Amino acid sequence: MNFGYTDIYLAIATDDIEALHDFYSQLLEQQADVYRPSVYAEFRLEKLRLAIFKPKTQRQSEFVNTGSSLSLCLEVEDLDRAIALLTELGYPPPGEVIDASHGQEIYGYDPAGNRIILHQPT
Repeated sequence: MNFGYTDIYLAIATDDIEALHDFYSQLLEQQADVYRPSVYAEFRLEKLRLAIFKPKTQRQSEFVNTGSSLSLCLEVEDLDRAIALLTELGYPPPGEVIDASHGQEIYGYDPAGNRIILHQPT
């Protein structure tokens, strides 16, 4: 059953739009398609929109310590280059590359502590 959705995107709540905007601009190697400083940034990728927003003051408590297990997974062509970029941005992955049945991956984190999985398929 189709309920009429027209798009799917991932949204990240943060108090520091500028830090995440700058981080993802460099990580994704593109500028935000929509950018309203201190309020909202949106990157339109080939198959996903990544939105970063600051919750309104009366809603901020809903986004504190949620303990989410959600991860942003980026499939890459060159895992070593992706690791080098995260490191250059000041957020080196804390662990080692993992050999999985579907390729290699490593976990990293953005400035707000959200987990990023860099994955290079076999």
